[in-house]
Amino acid sequence: MLSVGIIGFGRIGAEHAGWLSKASGVRALAVADGTAARQELAGGRGLKTYGEIHALLEDPRIDAVLVSTPTAMHFEHGMQALQSGKHLMLEKPMAMDLRQATGLVEEAERRKRVLSVFHNRRWDPDYLRVRQMVASGVLGKLINIESRLGQFASCVGPAALEYRPGWRNEGAFGGGGLYDWGSHFIDQIWRLLWPARPVNVFAQLRGNVWSQDCDDFARVCIDFDNGAAALVEINTTTKHPLPRWHLDGVEGSAFSPASPTFDTAVWADLQLVPAREDAGRPPTTIPAEPSLSETRIWEQFAAAVAAPSGAARPAVTARSVLPTMALLDAARASGRSGASVAPNTIEWVYE
Repeated sequence: MLSVGIIGFGRIGAEHAGWLSKASGVRALAVADGTAARQELAGGRGLKTYGEIHALLEDPRIDAVLVSTPTAMHFEHGMQALQSGKHLMLEKPMAMDLRQATGLVEEAERRKRVLSVFHNRRWDPDYLRVRQMVASGVLGKLINIESRLGQFASCVGPAALEYRPGWRNEGAFGGGGLYDWGSHFIDQIWRLLWPARPVNVFAQLRGNVWSQDCDDFARVCIDFDNGAAALVEINTTTKHPLPRWHLDGVEGSAFSPASPTFDTAVWADLQLVPAREDAGRPPTTIPAEPSLSETRIWEQFAAAVAAPSGAARPAVTARSVLPTMALLDAARASGRSGASVAPNTIEWVYE
């Protein structure tokens, strides 16, 4: 049984505890959180509580650590966990930038620890359905792919009230739509177009309504080396959300509606429009790929820890997240300069 300590028991840390309670071969054992109310909540769920991170890391019963603190703390807390000999699961985004993310990967590899990032939206049904549609060839050569989320509400959502409930709107903590939903959508988009590689990124990042020091509007345009153009947009300042997905190919287009409740089943309702009425091919129903639940992601992490070194991998390998970090870096650099930016020339790993 793999025992997990959770660093940061905010809203998402508490959700992980729920997923872990249903998993086989892995369990949540303890929580480190400096907020008395969150410690009380964790204690009420039968978890050992610590007010300091070092106390949790010194607990010999803990095999692995989940870091679910604000984004700006991921590198520091993740390094502390690895240097204490713990295996590590990081909430997304992995870190503040590619340099920090690479440092964590190298430290984990040096210490032979399993490191994973909770990019659970690689298994969202809408994304899997889009991927199946693209792979089927029904759209032909891809011209344009747009991935959007729109609402007139802060991206903060139902945060834990006991500790800086608005940190996702604070740049110093890694706030903003680009790091929030955008990190998931950018991760999806480059994987969707693989093995095509991004060559240029142009981003418009603005703070308009909910924040002035980070973005509540993020538009990221990505050119790929196969000629496809992609757009990721997180717009929390609109009263008229655009479709969640919009795809164009030489053989037709496809789209799915927005959902004010972020219902992935609604997002997965892809409608296909053939390019020519005389195409002789009716709209094709594309079956979705099997999904992977949050609980199963944890079970695969536990299996990777239990296996001989390198014999099994977690659902999300840390090196497969470095391209996502490179694109986030390029988007932030473009947002600052107003010019397009080529992403870092790292080794792009698709796993």
